Amino acid sequence: MNAPDALRFPRGLYGITPDWADTDRLLTAIEHAHAGGMTALQWRRKHGAPADLRIQARAVRDLCLRLGLPLIINDDWRLAADLDADGAHLGRDDGVVTQARRALGPDKLLGCSCYDQPDLAAQRLRDDADYVAFGALYPSSVKPGAVRATLDQIRAGRHLADTHASRSPAGGMRRAAIVAIGGITPDNAAPVIQAGADSIAIISALFEAPDIRAAARRCAALFGAPLS
Repeated sequence: MNAPDALRFPRGLYGITPDWADTDRLLTAIEHAHAGGMTALQWRRKHGAPADLRIQARAVRDLCLRLGLPLIINDDWRLAADLDADGAHLGRDDGVVTQARRALGPDKLLGCSCYDQPDLAAQRLRDDADYVAFGALYPSSVKPGAVRATLDQIRAGRHLADTHASRSPAGGMRRAAIVAIGGITPDNAAPVIQAGADSIAIISALFEAPDIRAAARRCAALFGAPLS
């Protein structure tokens, strides 16, 4: 009997860190989100001195290693390689995807922003991305001017990922994941998942929630995960 289809990136809640300078606060928040069912984390910092950013990134890496939580570094695949993180996420202007793949190697995770463009997702899948991200699905407080993606584009991305699936050593099919981002909350995520998203990437509705663990648990429940 063939093994079930496998994803190249964890299914479920994909937490993206807020731009906090307080590393102790951030580490505590990550622990709470992980306890609630977060399956992967992206470290994303846009402001701060480079030395301070590297110190925080290393602290987050050490925590994720202890938790067994996959860590993706936003924008900077060189930093991801230096930290031996689990992978990197690249936007439109964050470097050549094929160069990042060569540098990181085949065993690291590589994700790419595809905005509202299934054609770009098709190219990134050919470039060996482990996931392609569409968004913003809803108005975003983090990126208020972000382009808006639709549920139809999520469906198109899922079709592309299925088309590019490859045979896994275990005998089933292995495919890239579809990630949805932008304004997603536990209250509005269900239609996005039903349209074909394997993972929902959340910043504010997770890390700014009054109870981070409870918010993570609500998101995990949408994927059929048991509540602890």
